[in-house]
Amino acid sequence: MNHLQAHQTHHTGILNHTPCRLCGAGLNRTFVDLGMSPLCESFLSADQINSAETTYPLHAYVCESCLLVQLQAYVSPESIFEEYAYFSSYSTSWVDHAARYCDAMIDRFNLNGESLVVEVASNDGYLLQHFVERNIPVLGIEPAINVAQAAIAKNIPTMIEFFGRDLGLRMAGAGQQADLIVGNNVLAQVPDLNDFVAGLKHLLKPEGIITLEFPHIATLIEHNQFDTIYHEHFSYFSLHTVQIMARRHGLRVTDVEEIPTHGGSLRVYLSHDVARGSVSVAVARLLERERLAGLHDIENYARFAKKAQETKRALLSLLIRLKEDGKSICGYGAPGKGNTLLNYCAIGTDFLDFTVDRNPYKHGRYTPGMHIPILPVDAIDREKPDYILILPWNLKEEIIAQMRHVGDWGGKFIVPIPSACIIDPLYQKEATL
Repeated sequence: MNHLQAHQTHHTGILNHTPCRLCGAGLNRTFVDLGMSPLCESFLSADQINSAETTYPLHAYVCESCLLVQLQAYVSPESIFEEYAYFSSYSTSWVDHAARYCDAMIDRFNLNGESLVVEVASNDGYLLQHFVERNIPVLGIEPAINVAQAAIAKNIPTMIEFFGRDLGLRMAGAGQQADLIVGNNVLAQVPDLNDFVAGLKHLLKPEGIITLEFPHIATLIEHNQFDTIYHEHFSYFSLHTVQIMARRHGLRVTDVEEIPTHGGSLRVYLSHDVARGSVSVAVARLLERERLAGLHDIENYARFAKKAQETKRALLSLLIRLKEDGKSICGYGAPGKGNTLLNYCAIGTDFLDFTVDRNPYKHGRYTPGMHIPILPVDAIDREKPDYILILPWNLKEEIIAQMRHVGDWGGKFIVPIPSACIIDPLYQKEATL
Protein backbone atom coordinates (compact mmCIF):
# COMPACT_ATOMS: atom_id res chain seq x y z
CA MET A 1 0.00 0.00 0.00
CA ASN A 2 1.53 3.34 -1.02
CA HIS A 3 1.29 6.59 0.98
CA LEU A 4 -1.66 7.90 -1.07
CA GLN A 5 -3.62 4.68 -0.67
CA ALA A 6 -2.94 4.72 3.06
CA HIS A 7 -4.21 8.31 3.30
CA GLN A 8 -7.36 7.45 1.33
CA THR A 9 -8.03 4.40 3.48
CA HIS A 10 -7.76 6.49 6.62
CA HIS A 11 -9.80 9.32 5.14
CA THR A 12 -12.65 7.12 4.00
CA GLY A 13 -12.76 5.49 7.43
CA ILE A 14 -13.42 8.71 9.32
CA LEU A 15 -17.15 8.05 9.44
CA ASN A 16 -16.67 4.36 10.17
CA HIS A 17 -19.12 4.47 13.08
CA THR A 18 -21.68 6.71 11.40
CA PRO A 19 -24.56 4.51 10.25
CA CYS A 20 -26.27 4.75 6.87
CA ARG A 21 -29.42 6.78 7.35
CA LEU A 22 -31.47 4.18 5.48
CA CYS A 23 -30.21 0.72 6.40
CA GLY A 24 -27.90 1.39 9.36
CA ALA A 25 -24.73 -0.14 7.88
CA GLY A 26 -21.39 1.59 8.55
CA LEU A 27 -20.14 4.18 6.03
CA ASN A 28 -16.59 3.64 4.80
CA ARG A 29 -16.54 4.40 1.06
CA THR A 30 -16.08 7.89 -0.38
CA PHE A 31 -18.24 8.98 -3.31
CA VAL A 32 -16.69 12.45 -3.69
CA ASP A 33 -14.95 14.86 -1.35
CA LEU A 34 -15.63 18.50 -2.33
CA GLY A 35 -13.68 20.01 0.56
CA MET A 36 -15.03 22.46 3.11
CA SER A 37 -18.07 24.53 2.22
CA PRO A 38 -20.65 26.76 3.93
CA LEU A 39 -24.37 26.00 3.76
CA CYS A 40 -25.31 26.71 0.17
CA GLU A 41 -28.35 28.87 0.96
CA SER A 42 -26.69 30.92 3.73
CA PHE A 43 -26.47 34.18 1.79
CA LEU A 44 -24.71 37.00 3.58
CA SER A 45 -25.64 40.62 4.12
CA ALA A 46 -23.03 43.34 3.61
CA ASP A 47 -22.32 43.59 7.33
CA GLN A 48 -21.63 39.84 7.57
CA ILE A 49 -18.96 39.38 4.92
CA ASN A 50 -16.11 40.45 7.24
CA SER A 51 -17.19 38.07 9.99
CA ALA A 52 -16.25 34.44 10.54
CA GLU A 53 -18.19 32.00 8.38
CA THR A 54 -18.89 28.41 9.36
CA THR A 55 -17.96 25.71 6.86
CA TYR A 56 -18.52 21.96 6.98
CA PRO A 57 -17.01 18.98 5.14
CA LEU A 58 -18.82 18.40 1.84
CA HIS A 59 -17.84 14.75 1.77
CA ALA A 60 -20.31 12.31 0.23
CA TYR A 61 -20.16 8.61 1.09
CA VAL A 62 -21.85 5.60 -0.50
CA CYS A 63 -23.29 2.79 1.61
CA GLU A 64 -21.84 -0.56 0.63
CA SER A 65 -25.08 -2.30 1.67
CA CYS A 66 -27.98 -0.31 0.16
CA LEU A 67 -25.88 1.96 -2.13
CA LEU A 68 -27.42 5.18 -0.82
CA VAL A 69 -25.11 8.13 -1.51
CA GLN A 70 -25.22 10.48 1.47
CA LEU A 71 -23.67 13.27 3.49
CA GLN A 72 -23.36 13.36 7.24
CA ALA A 73 -25.93 15.72 8.79
CA TYR A 74 -23.66 18.38 10.28
CA VAL A 75 -26.52 20.82 10.90
CA SER A 76 -30.16 20.38 11.86
CA PRO A 77 -32.97 20.87 9.34
CA GLU A 78 -34.29 23.63 11.58
CA SER A 79 -31.13 25.70 11.11
CA ILE A 80 -31.31 25.24 7.34
CA PHE A 81 -34.98 25.58 6.55
CA GLU A 82 -36.71 27.77 9.13
CA GLU A 83 -35.88 30.73 6.90
CA TYR A 84 -35.10 29.69 3.37
CA ALA A 85 -33.89 31.68 0.39
CA TYR A 86 -35.40 29.47 -2.34
CA PHE A 87 -38.82 30.43 -3.71
CA SER A 88 -39.98 27.99 -6.40
CA SER A 89 -42.21 30.49 -8.17
CA TYR A 90 -39.22 32.46 -9.50
CA SER A 91 -38.46 29.68 -11.98
CA THR A 92 -40.94 29.90 -14.85
CA SER A 93 -40.03 26.45 -16.14
CA TRP A 94 -40.52 24.90 -12.68
CA VAL A 95 -43.98 26.44 -12.29
CA ASP A 96 -44.87 25.18 -15.78
CA HIS A 97 -43.63 21.72 -14.80
CA ALA A 98 -45.87 21.83 -11.72
CA ALA A 99 -48.90 22.82 -13.80
CA ARG A 100 -48.37 19.89 -16.18
CA TYR A 101 -47.95 17.55 -13.23
CA CYS A 102 -51.26 18.67 -11.68
CA ASP A 103 -53.17 18.17 -14.92
CA ALA A 104 -51.68 14.69 -15.33
CA MET A 105 -52.46 13.60 -11.76
CA ILE A 106 -56.04 14.89 -11.89
CA ASP A 107 -56.66 12.90 -15.06
CA ARG A 108 -54.79 9.77 -13.99
CA PHE A 109 -56.30 9.43 -10.52
CA ASN A 110 -59.70 11.07 -11.10
CA LEU A 111 -59.12 13.70 -8.43
CA ASN A 112 -62.11 15.93 -7.65
CA GLY A 113 -63.67 18.12 -4.99
CA GLU A 114 -63.90 15.15 -2.61
CA SER A 115 -60.17 14.42 -2.82
CA LEU A 116 -57.34 15.77 -0.69
CA VAL A 117 -53.92 16.58 -2.12
CA VAL A 118 -51.12 17.14 0.41
CA GLU A 119 -47.73 18.45 -0.63
CA VAL A 120 -44.82 17.95 1.74
CA ALA A 121 -42.29 20.80 1.45
CA SER A 122 -44.85 22.84 -0.48
CA ASN A 123 -42.63 25.95 -0.67
CA ASP A 124 -44.54 29.08 -1.77
CA GLY A 125 -47.53 27.25 -3.25
CA TYR A 126 -46.03 27.01 -6.74
CA LEU A 127 -47.67 23.57 -7.27
CA LEU A 128 -50.77 23.46 -5.08
CA GLN A 129 -52.10 26.65 -6.68
CA HIS A 130 -52.86 24.62 -9.81
CA PHE A 131 -55.01 22.15 -7.88
CA VAL A 132 -56.80 25.05 -6.17
CA GLU A 133 -57.66 26.46 -9.60
CA ARG A 134 -59.38 23.13 -10.35
CA ASN A 135 -61.35 23.25 -7.05
CA ILE A 136 -59.50 20.31 -5.52
CA PRO A 137 -58.86 20.58 -1.75
CA VAL A 138 -55.18 20.93 -0.85
CA LEU A 139 -52.93 21.24 2.16
CA GLY A 140 -49.30 22.31 2.12
CA ILE A 141 -46.72 21.37 4.75
CA GLU A 142 -43.73 23.71 4.75
CA PRO A 143 -41.23 24.31 7.57
CA ALA A 144 -39.69 27.52 6.22
CA ILE A 145 -41.75 30.29 7.80
CA ASN A 146 -40.98 33.00 5.25
CA VAL A 147 -41.75 30.69 2.31
CA ALA A 148 -44.92 29.26 3.88
CA GLN A 149 -46.24 32.76 4.50
CA ALA A 150 -45.94 33.47 0.77
CA ALA A 151 -48.20 30.45 0.11
CA ILE A 152 -50.69 31.49 2.80
CA ALA A 153 -50.86 34.95 1.22
CA LYS A 154 -52.07 33.17 -1.96
CA ASN A 155 -54.85 31.49 0.04
CA ILE A 156 -53.18 28.08 -0.06
CA PRO A 157 -53.76 26.28 3.28
CA THR A 158 -50.30 25.59 4.70
CA MET A 159 -49.04 24.03 7.93
CA ILE A 160 -45.71 25.45 9.09
CA GLU A 161 -44.07 22.27 10.39
CA PHE A 162 -41.45 19.66 9.61
CA PHE A 163 -42.99 16.44 8.36
CA GLY A 164 -42.35 13.05 9.89
CA ARG A 165 -43.97 10.07 11.57
CA ASP A 166 -45.55 12.05 14.42
CA LEU A 167 -47.20 14.59 12.12
CA GLY A 168 -48.41 11.86 9.76
CA LEU A 169 -50.02 10.03 12.68
CA ARG A 170 -51.58 13.23 14.01
CA MET A 171 -53.05 14.16 10.63
CA ALA A 172 -54.40 10.65 10.06
CA GLY A 173 -56.02 10.75 13.49
CA ALA A 174 -57.67 14.04 12.57
CA GLY A 175 -59.13 12.57 9.37
CA GLN A 176 -56.67 14.32 7.04
CA GLN A 177 -55.41 11.31 5.09
CA ALA A 178 -54.51 12.12 1.50
CA ASP A 179 -55.56 10.70 -1.85
CA LEU A 180 -52.35 12.10 -3.33
CA ILE A 181 -49.18 13.02 -1.46
CA VAL A 182 -46.69 15.09 -3.42
CA GLY A 183 -43.00 15.26 -2.51
CA ASN A 184 -41.00 17.19 -5.09
CA ASN A 185 -37.29 17.51 -4.31
CA VAL A 186 -37.81 16.97 -0.60
CA LEU A 187 -36.59 13.38 -0.17
CA ALA A 188 -32.96 14.47 -0.52
CA GLN A 189 -33.45 17.08 2.21
CA VAL A 190 -34.59 14.64 4.91
CA PRO A 191 -31.92 13.57 7.42
CA ASP A 192 -34.14 10.89 9.05
CA LEU A 193 -35.43 9.01 6.02
CA ASN A 194 -37.17 6.26 7.93
CA ASP A 195 -39.10 8.74 10.10
CA PHE A 196 -40.16 10.67 7.00
CA VAL A 197 -41.34 7.64 5.01
CA ALA A 198 -43.18 6.25 8.04
CA GLY A 199 -45.07 9.56 8.15
CA LEU A 200 -45.99 9.26 4.48
CA LYS A 201 -47.42 5.78 5.06
CA HIS A 202 -49.63 6.99 7.94
CA LEU A 203 -50.83 10.00 5.94
CA LEU A 204 -51.78 7.98 2.85
CA LYS A 205 -55.33 6.70 2.33
CA PRO A 206 -55.63 2.92 1.73
CA GLU A 207 -55.89 3.39 -2.06
CA GLY A 208 -53.91 6.62 -2.20
CA ILE A 209 -50.75 7.39 -4.17
CA ILE A 210 -47.49 9.07 -3.24
CA THR A 211 -45.33 10.69 -5.93
CA LEU A 212 -41.75 11.60 -5.14
CA GLU A 213 -39.49 13.52 -7.51
CA PHE A 214 -35.74 13.62 -6.96
CA PRO A 215 -32.56 13.90 -9.03
CA HIS A 216 -31.45 10.49 -10.28
CA ILE A 217 -28.01 9.44 -9.07
CA ALA A 218 -27.48 7.75 -12.46
CA THR A 219 -27.71 11.13 -14.17
CA LEU A 220 -25.54 12.79 -11.53
CA ILE A 221 -22.82 10.23 -12.22
CA GLU A 222 -23.18 10.07 -16.00
CA HIS A 223 -23.24 13.85 -16.49
CA ASN A 224 -20.77 14.75 -13.77
CA GLN A 225 -23.24 16.82 -11.75
CA PHE A 226 -21.08 17.05 -8.63
CA ASP A 227 -22.38 20.55 -7.91
CA THR A 228 -25.81 19.14 -7.04
CA ILE A 229 -24.18 17.87 -3.84
CA TYR A 230 -24.58 20.29 -0.95
CA HIS A 231 -25.30 20.17 2.78
CA GLU A 232 -29.01 20.87 2.38
CA HIS A 233 -29.26 17.63 0.37
CA PHE A 234 -28.47 14.75 2.68
CA SER A 235 -29.10 11.84 0.25
CA TYR A 236 -28.91 10.94 -3.46
CA PHE A 237 -31.08 8.14 -4.81
CA SER A 238 -31.33 5.43 -7.40
CA LEU A 239 -34.59 3.58 -8.05
CA HIS A 240 -32.92 0.53 -6.51
CA THR A 241 -32.38 2.41 -3.23
CA VAL A 242 -35.88 3.90 -3.23
CA GLN A 243 -37.33 0.42 -3.66
CA ILE A 244 -35.39 -0.76 -0.60
CA MET A 245 -36.67 2.29 1.30
CA ALA A 246 -40.29 1.65 0.30
CA ARG A 247 -40.22 -2.00 1.29
CA ARG A 248 -38.92 -1.14 4.76
CA HIS A 249 -42.18 0.75 5.36
CA GLY A 250 -44.84 -1.44 3.78
CA LEU A 251 -44.94 0.55 0.54
CA ARG A 252 -44.26 -0.54 -3.01
CA VAL A 253 -43.02 1.22 -6.13
CA THR A 254 -45.81 0.92 -8.70
CA ASP A 255 -44.46 3.14 -11.49
CA VAL A 256 -41.55 5.39 -12.41
CA GLU A 257 -41.04 8.14 -14.97
CA GLU A 258 -37.83 9.78 -16.08
CA ILE A 259 -38.24 13.56 -16.25
CA PRO A 260 -35.81 16.31 -17.33
CA THR A 261 -36.01 18.53 -14.23
CA HIS A 262 -32.80 19.35 -12.34
CA GLY A 263 -30.69 17.84 -15.06
CA GLY A 264 -32.44 14.47 -14.92
CA SER A 265 -34.85 13.25 -12.26
CA LEU A 266 -37.17 10.38 -11.42
CA ARG A 267 -40.84 10.58 -10.52
CA VAL A 268 -41.62 7.50 -8.46
CA TYR A 269 -45.16 6.36 -7.62
CA LEU A 270 -45.72 4.56 -4.31
CA SER A 271 -48.76 2.83 -2.86
CA HIS A 272 -49.46 0.67 0.19
CA ASP A 273 -48.05 -2.78 -0.54
CA VAL A 274 -51.51 -4.32 0.02
CA ALA A 275 -53.29 -1.86 -2.29
CA ARG A 276 -54.94 -3.00 -5.49
CA GLY A 277 -53.28 -2.41 -8.85
CA SER A 278 -50.37 -3.75 -10.83
CA VAL A 279 -46.77 -2.61 -11.07
CA SER A 280 -45.74 -0.92 -14.31
CA VAL A 281 -43.15 -2.64 -16.50
CA ALA A 282 -41.25 0.67 -16.37
CA VAL A 283 -40.03 -0.25 -12.88
CA ALA A 284 -38.30 -3.48 -13.89
CA ARG A 285 -36.90 -1.86 -17.03
CA LEU A 286 -35.29 1.01 -15.15
CA LEU A 287 -33.93 -1.29 -12.44
CA GLU A 288 -32.24 -3.33 -15.16
CA ARG A 289 -30.84 -0.20 -16.82
CA GLU A 290 -29.43 0.91 -13.47
CA ARG A 291 -27.75 -2.46 -13.12
CA LEU A 292 -26.25 -2.21 -16.61
CA ALA A 293 -25.06 1.33 -15.84
CA GLY A 294 -23.13 0.01 -12.85
CA LEU A 295 -25.32 1.38 -10.10
CA HIS A 296 -25.18 -1.94 -8.26
CA ASP A 297 -21.35 -1.86 -8.34
CA ILE A 298 -19.69 0.01 -5.47
CA GLU A 299 -16.54 0.58 -7.56
CA ASN A 300 -18.51 2.59 -10.12
CA TYR A 301 -19.36 5.10 -7.40
CA ALA A 302 -15.73 5.29 -6.27
CA ARG A 303 -14.61 6.44 -9.73
CA PHE A 304 -16.81 9.55 -9.69
CA ALA A 305 -14.40 11.76 -7.71
CA LYS A 306 -11.84 11.80 -10.55
CA LYS A 307 -14.43 13.20 -12.98
CA ALA A 308 -15.27 16.05 -10.60
CA GLN A 309 -11.58 16.94 -10.26
CA GLU A 310 -11.12 16.98 -14.05
CA THR A 311 -14.09 19.31 -14.50
CA LYS A 312 -12.76 21.69 -11.85
CA ARG A 313 -9.42 21.97 -13.61
CA ALA A 314 -11.00 22.50 -17.04
CA LEU A 315 -13.38 25.24 -15.84
CA LEU A 316 -10.61 27.08 -14.00
CA SER A 317 -8.34 26.85 -17.05
CA LEU A 318 -11.06 28.46 -19.19
CA LEU A 319 -11.76 31.24 -16.70
CA ILE A 320 -8.06 31.97 -16.24
CA ARG A 321 -7.55 32.24 -20.00
CA LEU A 322 -10.52 34.60 -20.40
CA LYS A 323 -9.34 36.85 -17.57
CA GLU A 324 -5.81 36.93 -18.96
CA ASP A 325 -7.36 38.07 -22.26
CA GLY A 326 -8.98 40.97 -20.40
CA LYS A 327 -12.56 39.65 -20.60
CA SER A 328 -15.24 40.55 -18.06
CA ILE A 329 -17.26 37.71 -16.55
CA CYS A 330 -20.34 37.65 -14.33
CA GLY A 331 -22.61 34.89 -13.10
CA TYR A 332 -26.29 34.21 -13.74
CA GLY A 333 -28.18 32.82 -10.77
CA ALA A 334 -27.33 32.11 -7.15
CA PRO A 335 -28.64 28.54 -6.71
CA GLY A 336 -27.44 25.99 -4.18
CA LYS A 337 -25.58 24.06 -6.86
CA GLY A 338 -23.84 27.26 -7.93
CA ASN A 339 -22.44 27.80 -4.46
CA THR A 340 -21.06 24.26 -4.37
CA LEU A 341 -19.36 24.91 -7.71
CA LEU A 342 -17.98 28.31 -6.68
CA ASN A 343 -16.58 27.06 -3.38
CA TYR A 344 -15.16 23.78 -4.70
CA CYS A 345 -13.45 25.56 -7.59
CA ALA A 346 -12.53 28.66 -5.49
CA ILE A 347 -14.21 31.02 -7.98
CA GLY A 348 -14.54 34.39 -6.29
CA THR A 349 -14.59 38.03 -7.35
CA ASP A 350 -11.20 37.53 -8.97
CA PHE A 351 -13.18 35.74 -11.69
CA LEU A 352 -16.81 36.92 -11.39
CA ASP A 353 -17.56 40.62 -10.95
CA PHE A 354 -21.05 39.78 -9.69
CA THR A 355 -23.92 37.38 -10.21
CA VAL A 356 -27.61 38.10 -10.77
CA ASP A 357 -30.81 36.42 -9.66
CA ARG A 358 -34.53 36.85 -10.28
CA ASN A 359 -35.29 36.37 -6.58
CA PRO A 360 -35.36 39.79 -4.86
CA TYR A 361 -34.69 38.09 -1.50
CA LYS A 362 -31.08 37.59 -2.63
CA HIS A 363 -30.49 41.09 -4.01
CA GLY A 364 -27.88 43.04 -2.06
CA ARG A 365 -26.58 39.86 -0.44
CA TYR A 366 -23.41 37.87 -1.12
CA THR A 367 -22.86 34.24 -2.00
CA PRO A 368 -21.70 32.07 0.90
CA GLY A 369 -17.98 31.38 1.00
CA MET A 370 -16.91 33.26 -2.12
CA HIS A 371 -18.78 36.50 -1.28
CA ILE A 372 -19.82 37.38 -4.83
CA PRO A 373 -22.38 40.22 -4.82
CA ILE A 374 -25.89 39.27 -6.03
CA LEU A 375 -27.67 41.90 -8.12
CA PRO A 376 -30.95 42.15 -10.06
CA VAL A 377 -30.91 40.67 -13.56
CA ASP A 378 -30.85 44.10 -15.24
CA ALA A 379 -27.29 44.58 -13.96
CA ILE A 380 -26.19 42.48 -16.93
CA ASP A 381 -27.68 45.01 -19.35
CA ARG A 382 -25.92 47.86 -17.54
CA GLU A 383 -22.50 46.23 -17.29
CA LYS A 384 -22.55 44.29 -20.59
CA PRO A 385 -20.11 41.54 -19.56
CA ASP A 386 -18.25 39.54 -22.18
CA TYR A 387 -19.17 36.22 -20.60
CA ILE A 388 -21.95 35.00 -18.29
CA LEU A 389 -21.39 31.84 -16.24
CA ILE A 390 -24.74 30.05 -15.90
CA LEU A 391 -24.78 28.58 -12.40
CA PRO A 392 -28.26 26.92 -12.60
CA TRP A 393 -27.12 25.06 -15.72
CA ASN A 394 -30.24 22.87 -15.61
CA LEU A 395 -32.17 26.01 -16.67
CA LYS A 396 -29.73 26.99 -19.40
CA GLU A 397 -32.27 26.89 -22.23
CA GLU A 398 -34.68 29.13 -20.28
CA ILE A 399 -31.91 31.56 -19.30
CA ILE A 400 -30.36 31.79 -22.76
CA ALA A 401 -33.80 32.40 -24.28
CA GLN A 402 -34.51 35.17 -21.76
CA MET A 403 -31.08 36.76 -22.20
CA ARG A 404 -30.48 36.18 -25.91
CA HIS A 405 -30.01 39.92 -26.40
CA VAL A 406 -26.58 39.79 -24.73
CA GLY A 407 -25.36 38.62 -28.12
CA ASP A 408 -26.01 42.15 -29.40
CA TRP A 409 -22.82 43.31 -27.66
CA GLY A 410 -20.95 40.06 -28.31
CA GLY A 411 -21.75 38.48 -24.95
CA LYS A 412 -21.54 34.71 -24.61
CA PHE A 413 -22.55 32.14 -22.00
CA ILE A 414 -20.40 29.63 -20.14
CA VAL A 415 -22.06 26.39 -19.03
CA PRO A 416 -19.90 24.54 -16.47
CA ILE A 417 -21.55 21.10 -16.31
CA PRO A 418 -21.01 18.36 -17.46
CA SER A 419 -17.87 20.04 -18.82
CA ALA A 420 -17.08 23.68 -19.43
CA CYS A 421 -18.35 25.03 -22.74
CA ILE A 422 -19.12 28.43 -24.30
CA ILE A 423 -22.48 29.06 -25.99
CA ASP A 424 -23.02 31.92 -28.43
CA PRO A 425 -26.67 33.05 -27.97
CA LEU A 426 -26.92 34.35 -31.54
CA TYR A 427 -26.34 30.88 -32.93
CA GLN A 428 -27.56 28.75 -29.99
CA LYS A 429 -24.57 26.50 -30.28
CA GLU A 430 -21.28 25.90 -28.55
CA ALA A 431 -18.48 28.24 -29.52
CA THR A 432 -14.85 27.18 -29.80
CA LEU A 433 -13.02 27.07 -26.48
